Amino acid sequence: MSMSSTSRVRRVGCSVLIGLLAAAVTAGCGLKPANSGVLEADPGSVEHYDSLDGVDITVASKEFTEQLIFGNMIATVLTAAGAQVTNRSGTTGSANIRRGLVDGTFEITPEYTGTGWITYLGHDKPITESAEAQWKAVAEEDKQKNNLIWLPPAPMNNTYAMAMGPDAADKLGISTLSELATVAPDDLTFCVDTEFLSRSDGFKPMLKHYGMSFSDVKSTTLGIGQIYQATAQGDCNFGEVFTTDGRIQALDLTVLEDDKKFFPLYNMTEVVNGDLLEDHPEIADIFAEINPKLTDDVLRKLNARVDVDGEDPAEVARDWLVDEGFVTMPD
Repeated sequence: MSMSSTSRVRRVGCSVLIGLLAAAVTAGCGLKPANSGVLEADPGSVEHYDSLDGVDITVASKEFTEQLIFGNMIATVLTAAGAQVTNRSGTTGSANIRRGLVDGTFEITPEYTGTGWITYLGHDKPITESAEAQWKAVAEEDKQKNNLIWLPPAPMNNTYAMAMGPDAADKLGISTLSELATVAPDDLTFCVDTEFLSRSDGFKPMLKHYGMSFSDVKSTTLGIGQIYQATAQGDCNFGEVFTTDGRIQALDLTVLEDDKKFFPLYNMTEVVNGDLLEDHPEIADIFAEINPKLTDDVLRKLNARVDVDGEDPAEVARDWLVDEGFVTMPD
């Protein structure tokens, strides 16, 4: 899936207000103004490293909810570990993030393996064999070309999916995309957005991959923000969703497994300036502890706290780090 900054923002339904909120977070309680809006935390299982004392690190993330959470998570944990962090979470646009990472303006960003492979490195086809295979391919090429290091990724995979509302899940009783072929024609009703209809990794190729054609189904085109509610209330039996969106949990949607591996893999990891990582390999150790805990279910809950409950992404990020014991609240 070739992810432009626009499509990434649209995918998670983040509002401009959330971006502004993150940018203004320095006004809140418990902040270190010298660290550009990083919420305070003390070491936990992630220890303080004397080697990181006074090391200036600029962290950047994109402006949508999940990225705001990740960016603040990285900034908070590195600060607790001893670094002097400038937090640029909420930077607008994938192109700006990538440019800053390549030219050294930013030293670490959260990014998705599929975005790196397709959007940044320019490959036409994703590697769907496994999350590890996609990560290894992008990591090897980006290190060679740009001295950018992709750390081992989290299990979470923010990609396209099809989901059912509660009534459809009870009625149809299926759990995989392969089983769509067993559903009665009158029940093959889908809600999708315009972009998904036209993408090379979108709706029509997905149907073909699973042995169906566009003429076999009934589709309704809606804005991506409307699809979740329409699916939940049964306006269609199947709706286009993104696998870590908080509305999946909030609306009790059931995601169908992509059992024949059609959709690209978008596992998140930290991309780090190679010189910084060479000087401070302990950074890799920190995220080797954290990343395995970041599953789809975890991200749905964290995203929902921002998008559904209206909480601040920086506080949501720190709360999770504290709950998992990676850091502790300051005295």
